[in-house]
Amino acid sequence: MPRNLSLTRQCLGLVTRIECVIRPLAGERGLWTLIFAAGMAGEQPSVIKAQGPFHGPFVAESILASIVECLTELGYAEARDLPIWRLHLLAELRRLNERRRPHLGDYQFRPER
Repeated sequence: MPRNLSLTRQCLGLVTRIECVIRPLAGERGLWTLIFAAGMAGEQPSVIKAQGPFHGPFVAESILASIVECLTELGYAEARDLPIWRLHLLAELRRLNERRRPHLGDYQFRPER
């Protein structure tokens, strides 16, 4: 299973799109995440979600395979065009990594005490 995937579905003349990536989280602990962007093709994504963390890329790939199987049953098909929401997905990965980083400066220094 690829670590980047785009799916589309056409319904009533509208094309919905889902893009997903599997990426490692910062910290070198072997944790990986799935990040999804969904919305109407040709527009900005209306939803960005992440799942995980998972212990290793193969676990994340198996979860993605299960999700793709369910989406295929709903009428989605793999899109052969280039990903259009890559920057949105990378921004979400950056946000996840920032949230996981310890904030060493989140304290008040009071030498008078």
